[in-house]
Amino acid sequence: MIARRHRLLAGTAAIFAAAASQPVFAQDSGSTPEADEGTSIVVIGTRRTDRSVTDSPSPIDVIGATELGQQPAADMLETVRNIVPSFFVPQNTISDASTFVRPPSLRGLGADQILVMVNGKRYNRAALVQVYSGADTALSYGSQGADISNIPAISVKNLQILRDGATAQYGSDAIGGVINYQIRDDAGFELQGLWGETYEGDGERIQVGAYAGFNFADSGFLTLSGEWYDADGTSRGRTRPTAVNFATVNPSLANTIPNFTEGLPAQIWGSSPGDGLKLFGNAGIDLAGDSAQLYLTVNYAESTANQSFNYRPSLSANGLVVNDGSGTPATRNNGRNGSFNTIFLTPCPANNATCPAGGFVQDSNVFLFSSIYPGGFTPRFIGDVEQLYGTAGVKGELGGGLTYDLSATMARNSLSLSMTDSLSPSFGPQSQTEFFFGDLIQREQTYNLDLTYPLEVGFASPITLSGGAEYRREEYEKTVGDTQSYAAGPFARQPLYSLVSPGVYAPVLNTPTCPRFDSAQPATNQCVASQSPAASGYGGVSPAFAGASSQNSYGFYVGAEADITEAFTMGVAGRYEDYSTFGSAFVWKANALAELSPAFSVRATVGTGFHAPSPGQNNTQIVTTNFRSGNAVQTGTYPVSSSIAQFYGAESLRPERSNNYGAGFILKPFDAFTLTVDGYIIDVRNRIGISQTFTVTAADLAALPALSIVGVGGDVNYFTNGFNTSTKGIDAVASYRTNLAGGSLNATLAYALNKSKVTEFNPSVISAAQRFNIANLPPKHRLNASANWQMGDFQLNSRVNYFSSWANQLEYPGQRFSGKATVDLDASYTFMDHFTLTVGANNLFDTYPDRIAPTTTNPIYALTDSLADGQVYPRSGGPFGINGGFYYVRLRVKY
Repeated sequence: MIARRHRLLAGTAAIFAAAASQPVFAQDSGSTPEADEGTSIVVIGTRRTDRSVTDSPSPIDVIGATELGQQPAADMLETVRNIVPSFFVPQNTISDASTFVRPPSLRGLGADQILVMVNGKRYNRAALVQVYSGADTALSYGSQGADISNIPAISVKNLQILRDGATAQYGSDAIGGVINYQIRDDAGFELQGLWGETYEGDGERIQVGAYAGFNFADSGFLTLSGEWYDADGTSRGRTRPTAVNFATVNPSLANTIPNFTEGLPAQIWGSSPGDGLKLFGNAGIDLAGDSAQLYLTVNYAESTANQSFNYRPSLSANGLVVNDGSGTPATRNNGRNGSFNTIFLTPCPANNATCPAGGFVQDSNVFLFSSIYPGGFTPRFIGDVEQLYGTAGVKGELGGGLTYDLSATMARNSLSLSMTDSLSPSFGPQSQTEFFFGDLIQREQTYNLDLTYPLEVGFASPITLSGGAEYRREEYEKTVGDTQSYAAGPFARQPLYSLVSPGVYAPVLNTPTCPRFDSAQPATNQCVASQSPAASGYGGVSPAFAGASSQNSYGFYVGAEADITEAFTMGVAGRYEDYSTFGSAFVWKANALAELSPAFSVRATVGTGFHAPSPGQNNTQIVTTNFRSGNAVQTGTYPVSSSIAQFYGAESLRPERSNNYGAGFILKPFDAFTLTVDGYIIDVRNRIGISQTFTVTAADLAALPALSIVGVGGDVNYFTNGFNTSTKGIDAVASYRTNLAGGSLNATLAYALNKSKVTEFNPSVISAAQRFNIANLPPKHRLNASANWQMGDFQLNSRVNYFSSWANQLEYPGQRFSGKATVDLDASYTFMDHFTLTVGANNLFDTYPDRIAPTTTNPIYALTDSLADGQVYPRSGGPFGINGGFYYVRLRVKY
């Protein structure tokens, strides 16, 4: 961790040194990052080069660098969530690897139903497939999307969001829309530094960004940008009642409870501490005059986060008073973690007929993990993300207006997983306390040829004919973890025997004193002590599931766009793709815009789309530890191609397919005001999800020995196509510019209505609670009202964000969390021409989601005024998180 931080600091220093070495080149390239949204030329959703937001047949948002830069977030996910109403991303606390790679949602669809692009080129997927089953990932459960948190905000010229299906134009994944980041190419120098913390005094963040842009005698440009951040964690829960009980009963050992000496809960609900470095390079050089350009875009990022897992108590706590919502106090008993059960170390004597090989003697030669963790333990789950992305190409114009763009993209994203402060129970005294679980690696290669040609046929504009071809290769790899991270040790299963006379033993029968006593078992059954295989909390990659798998595809597309008349524009597109894994797909799209008057236009779009299952979805293997009736249970998610998944009926994944419909209008009654309203319907078939849980029986294990990884009583599931969804909604955006009190005022009001539901489903794939969450987890109504007022060197920005009610049936059944509004406010002053000081606050009035209400499912413990695991607020954070207010100071230097 320390070495990594030193690397981050060194990398940041290098960026600053490179930027600061040329402070006098600041000549405007003519490409300012603060371009006006209404008149910005859009490069997404069209092959034409003369389209703006207000004359596009498809709805497009353009967010400039100024608006992006006003956000104090260290993560592009947070930045976009604060600005775009239909964009949803949870906070994800204690969510396995989903804490390190958070899955976003646009218009209520999954993370891999959004296509992310950089300078119009496909951005690669993250290495993590979202298999965490909590509500934090409900909208993207089973997805493998791009991780936009690797993009530094300071590098972005503008963000263009196509709120329309675009698979026919750009290929797989663009079912719900396209997010395209235009990288800055302006000349200049910029340095930013930010410090902030939450109102609670935690979550301190230091963030530094730098940008340098160079022009080369009007024949090319080079821009370098980078951001470094270091953020402390937050804590918004209470300690577990079992930890309070332990401290009361054992005051001399209270300091052995995790986090006790830091004054934090034994188990922490909040943002994980982390740090990271993000770099971007963008370059172009003209060839043969101005007729061609050679270009290069490179992105490198690395980050580390350290997440609290669930606290494992070493002692039981009985008779705890709870409020279960009934109005009458009740009591609950909370058991100790199974890892602290007795491990017997004496094996049966060799060649003893009454104590067979593999058995253990129940005597005083025992081992207890309380000797290592007297006060229990809270594993710390660590994720290291590394991203490398590069696109190189040449584009230009040939005779007659024929344009071309030939490019190649290479990318690699990896997630390295490890854990500290844990144990591997079945290895007993030989257990490690730190584990490496393996690397998840996503590699991609994409080769593109895009062509356009203007054809004059007598319309109001030439027909822009477009066509192209694409070849893609995706590879997903898993590397082997430590043996103890996935394996069953010598104490995984211990049939117990007692000495009844010299050399004679008898099986120990199930009784209340049996270490694994189960009242449902007959008393005549032998007592078998057991310990969970693999590391407590997570399972590493075993050799049986390590290795790489790949998928190749090629595609062709054609399109045509034209102004048929001065008042009517139309476009059509079709695309054919063929995949080495499942076959081919054909999709199409048509859109049109009619200007009924200079002030009023209507537009509509219709088309089909698809999402191809990724090699990661086809080959994911992960084992986690869950708890059932107080006992640890191994739960494995396996590749559809594996013998385990096929044993339970798995079949190869098919692509998700969609039908998209949209219609809306554009109103411009006068120059200073614009209103766009667009409705949409997105129907998706064959959604990819996780199958039902299959419990392993002794007969299953005998038929397939590979099931020993989870063992008898363990759970198995796999990816499968299993349900259809329908998403309907309305997006409305109004902008107004005027003068107020001697300054200029820009105001924007954005509203999003989004309703999703499961229309058809396989009940063995998706539960009633999951179906409910797809419809109710994100707020159906979202409203953003923002204003920017500037007078001279003073600038004031404000934003009100309203989120309607939402619910989470998986984790808080029966409770609906009420609608809330948050307010962001900042004030900036520019002095000495180049220096800008900003003071601001996000969530100015310290708004939190509703507290979790007491129910029989989730009783509130009187000892801690929280759930049994210390939760006070919903773990996903709802639509705006559980950290409360955040205040900050930022200094910007720009030449």
